[in-house]
Amino acid sequence: MKTWADCKNLLIIRADNMGDLLLSSPAMEALKEQLGGKITVLTSTKAQGIVSMLPFIDDLLVFDVPWVKLEGNDDPTAFFSLLTAIKAKAFDACVVFTVYSQNPMPAILLAYLAGIPLRLAYCRENPYHLLSHWVPDPEPYQMIKHQVQRDLDLLSAIGIKVAEKPLQINLPASAANSARYKINLAGLDIEQYPFYILHPGVSEAKRRYPKELWISLAQKLLQQQNLPLILTGAAVEQNITNEIAGMVGEGCFSVAGLLDLDEFAALIAKAKGVITVNTGTVHLAAALQCPVVVLHAQTNPQHSPWMVPHQVLEYSVPESLRSNNEVIRWVDQLLYSRYRPYPEAAEIMAALKAIT
Repeated sequence: MKTWADCKNLLIIRADNMGDLLLSSPAMEALKEQLGGKITVLTSTKAQGIVSMLPFIDDLLVFDVPWVKLEGNDDPTAFFSLLTAIKAKAFDACVVFTVYSQNPMPAILLAYLAGIPLRLAYCRENPYHLLSHWVPDPEPYQMIKHQVQRDLDLLSAIGIKVAEKPLQINLPASAANSARYKINLAGLDIEQYPFYILHPGVSEAKRRYPKELWISLAQKLLQQQNLPLILTGAAVEQNITNEIAGMVGEGCFSVAGLLDLDEFAALIAKAKGVITVNTGTVHLAAALQCPVVVLHAQTNPQHSPWMVPHQVLEYSVPESLRSNNEVIRWVDQLLYSRYRPYPEAAEIMAALKAIT
């Protein structure tokens, strides 16, 4: 069997969302630096947009696997087509990155069936022959690490030692100019004024911060700072950002759906600070060294901002919206048993002032 040092064609499976892929990027970069060779990432349709900004990734496979909470591809025929495509690429090795609450076995089995000789992953159960390099998963029952550290520590099992690394992305040269042009059309010159970004959109109802509190925050932030506020989000979030901007009035600009991902990143790079719910925007801000305040529904404690000035303000998830995943429920009981109300505008503004 080849060793990891011989590996020249590596598959990385990080099959969930953009923020998850960003959090695994320091480990992926370390693999590129220390093993060399070609790196291919298997990820989701939601995450694929960030790959072009991660220069150490050479190739991409996109598939919404049925074991991750995505739109999902529930067609076994398509899944077998994915397996065939992986086999055809004749990978030397595969690394599976997961959060502690995910079952890695489906991804591990995919790599095994594709005939990839070297396979590394965390797993609670003994995978026997499914993994060539098994790391028993101690999380969350013995400890809880930040996701970046979790992924870097996995690599130590194959002799890759790396110090903590910040998140980093490469922005296309054109992104700043096109972002400025589009924001100008919305009525604001981002070169003339410092500004804050407010990002209210969420992918899950349990992470939502109430609209009326966003309105209150924006109104009071404008009164205190007198700096423009830019409300960002996906096209499907235009209604909420438009409504917030309409209620706040002058100085508040809704641009949800206006920017491509690289333009959104360029906007973050220019911002004085970002206030956001716990979504991929958190990790984009960290990768661009933009101070960030996270309105954090109490879900995954691994996913706080990494190596960037930040404040995390937690609030409780309603019982009806909490996960049925027993690992997550165990962490909820351990860390989140005390009720935490939504943070108010004064607390958020104090947090923002402390980091900007």
